[in-house]
Amino acid sequence: MAPYTVLLTPDLQSGGYTVSVPALPGCIADGENVEEALMRSSEAISVYPRGEDEASMAASSRAEVIVASVEVAGAA
Repeated sequence: MAPYTVLLTPDLQSGGYTVSVPALPGCIADGENVEEALMRSSEAISVYPRGEDEASMAASSRAEVIVASVEVAGAA
């Protein structure tokens, strides 16, 4: 089992969460709550098509992802 970094984004219009996997382009899942979204992302990763680039994708899945926020003067 290999760990993958996933990004959860709240869906403000319909509720729930969308999950993307930076190491696997186009690998996206969703769920009504965090637990369901993570479970579905695991399923999506397991069926993601793998080919010649599998080794490079596996290496990039271990890359550090930095998530930060910034403040902007005058923005609401």
